Amino acid sequence: MTVLEPFGARLRRAMDERGPLCVGIDPHASLLSEWGLGDTVDGLERFSRTVVEAVADRVAVLKPQSAFFERFGSRGVAVLETTVREAREAGALVVMDAKRGDIGSTMAAYAEAFLRKDAPLFSDALTVSPYLGYGSLSPAVALARESGTGLFVLALTSNPEGGEVQHAVRADGRTVGATVLGHLALENAGEEPLGSFGAVVGATLGDLSSYDLDMGGPILAPGIGAQGATPADLPAVFGRAVRNVVPNVSRGVLRHGPDTVALRDASERFADEIRAALTSA
Repeated sequence: MTVLEPFGARLRRAMDERGPLCVGIDPHASLLSEWGLGDTVDGLERFSRTVVEAVADRVAVLKPQSAFFERFGSRGVAVLETTVREAREAGALVVMDAKRGDIGSTMAAYAEAFLRKDAPLFSDALTVSPYLGYGSLSPAVALARESGTGLFVLALTSNPEGGEVQHAVRADGRTVGATVLGHLALENAGEEPLGSFGAVVGATLGDLSSYDLDMGGPILAPGIGAQGATPADLPAVFGRAVRNVVPNVSRGVLRHGPDTVALRDASERFADEIRAALTSA
């Protein structure tokens, strides 16, 4: 198996060269309708190809949400395979938003589906859930190290329901979310210029000063745009870790389609605003 340069190093370079922006590819039914497309495999394919053609050669990261492809069955997954391949060929890093989490051989199989170099859905990184215990992610961690890929682990998510688990306090006095961040700090120890094991932390969460977000890896930050957060909010939310934040924007860019020029312009505006906010931090 060909081993890539570690994901963290590739991501750091992409962020520095293209700007720290992740554009989501979320072809849900209402957005397909807004684009004048049917809620069909053909609509899915046109939507995805248009996004890739518009922005994959200029944004650092594209993040397809696998559920919106899986709902169409095998034909939808085939579209996802093409989307991932074409996005990577255009120079974007692909983070597969699949939020997989299981134990033992099942977790290993999920990891192989997305992080094995010759897999049809091979991506540069995968979102995973640690809520069967962080140790359950060990097969994915091992394969990511072997293949030069990365993981984004759900730590402090923006959905209101997440708090009942992530802010729960353990017997040692630490919250569950802080424990996840601590595990990631250990994974990234000594890695330069950026570790390959990141956290998902919502940009809408406000003051997170009680958490040590500076864990040596990237932070995938959903919530910019339609969910209410702005690029200007990033320094206050992420503090000294802000340089490692990869803000995710989905609807804020996608609503400008199907015009490829409008999609491109929207992504560049967000990238510029995020760069300006981080520079002033």
